[in-house]
Amino acid sequence: MVEYLAHLLAAHRRRIGTPRRSRALGPFRQAVLVLRWFRERGCVHCLARDAGVSQATGYRYLNEGIDVLADQAADLHDVLARCRREGMTHVILDGTLIESDRLAGVRENGNDLWFSQKHKAFGGNIQFLSAPDGTPLWVSDVEPGSVPDITAARVHALPALYKAAAQGLPTLADKGYIGAGIGILIPVRRPKGQSEQSLHADTRMFNALVRHVRAVGERTAAELKQRWRTLQYVTLSPSRIGDIARAALVLNGIWR
Repeated sequence: MVEYLAHLLAAHRRRIGTPRRSRALGPFRQAVLVLRWFRERGCVHCLARDAGVSQATGYRYLNEGIDVLADQAADLHDVLARCRREGMTHVILDGTLIESDRLAGVRENGNDLWFSQKHKAFGGNIQFLSAPDGTPLWVSDVEPGSVPDITAARVHALPALYKAAAQGLPTLADKGYIGAGIGILIPVRRPKGQSEQSLHADTRMFNALVRHVRAVGERTAAELKQRWRTLQYVTLSPSRIGDIARAALVLNGIWR
């Protein structure tokens, strides 16, 4: 994996015309710094110290590595086309909060823009797709934590998912996506003030099936955050969360 990232970094340096031996770290050692940050969630100051460079250089190398990796992530339309070619029966849509501490911004109602009432924490909302077996396929750009999943999905995912559904690839999601539209299969909400037993037997069976099948997708975010620990709490600018998540997705694909 270090060699993979080092190769990408070396190609990037050639592309931007970096003179040979003009960097404090070669591509291999820069790759080690970047991968340690993703795996260990270490402080950049400590990683830079271990690499023998200044903190400013450490941040510069880290952000460069994130960008190089994120550029390898596939576009959503390409991901869905590959899913159809591979004969997948469905994809699973879900959202997760990637917590962060460097946040500022206020909504029109005066509430914190980056605070998620659902998770009771500050961070960024990321939408992701997974395969029927739980393999992570795609992650969106970041929205502030106060943005609901359905709103973030409308911005980043639903237009492409509608087209995929029309071509035979439906999407499974939870009740947070009620009202998403045709082709997005979610459990039917029970009538207000009544139990789920008030639903028709066929509806209850449909709900149970959707929940069972999409439960695999719920483990996708947990897998990414456990393997790439920096996703548990990001200390860079929250505007970087989308690129960080895409970079982690690329690394996860190489890992698997």
